Amino acid sequence: MKTALIAGSTGLIGRQLLQMLLDSDRYTKVIALTRSDLPAHPKLEIVKIQFEQLTQWGNKLAADDIFCCLGSTMAKAGSRENFYQVDFFYPLLIAKTSQSRGAKQYLLVSALGANSDSTIYYNRVKGEIEEAIREIPFTTIHIFRPSLLLGPREEKRSAEDTAKLFYRIFGFLIPRKYQAIQSAKVARAMLALASREQPGQFVHESGELQAY
Repeated sequence: MKTALIAGSTGLIGRQLLQMLLDSDRYTKVIALTRSDLPAHPKLEIVKIQFEQLTQWGNKLAADDIFCCLGSTMAKAGSRENFYQVDFFYPLLIAKTSQSRGAKQYLLVSALGANSDSTIYYNRVKGEIEEAIREIPFTTIHIFRPSLLLGPREEKRSAEDTAKLFYRIFGFLIPRKYQAIQSAKVARAMLALASREQPGQFVHESGELQAY
């Protein structure tokens, strides 16, 4: 039996993935790195930390599979510097710290359009973190690039609400790769692909994730 570690367990994908990890027979222990309170569960170990102090908690990051669902938006982050910290610095710090303590698999939620050469800052940072993670010697790396995420968010995002309305009306005209995707599908894909334990580095575009 294995241990899973999840970062971003209060986000749209992370909340659903956390429950799937707890329900899975694959894991006897699930470690959640969080700044927030979470409901108690016999398999759950809650590690409440400030992510910038992560290296001080290194012994708590011993796990087999690392699921990184951290992510923000420019509007929520408030500045490029804050966005970069959440979407690049923290995922990379988690990867380096956990790999040094024996983690074999790293599963990262990125975004459709991630490209380190992009002129769009959001896409460029997503591309940069993908490249940085690939340099770390995990046995297996899975990168997930979902399109617009659908699902129950705790906070309101007016721009996304408008986009979701557009997808509901005109979604059938949009190629599968670009169609909005239910966050639960991404979470299911992450658990299913981790269970395969297939060595290598893999990128999963949104169209592929629709099958889950």
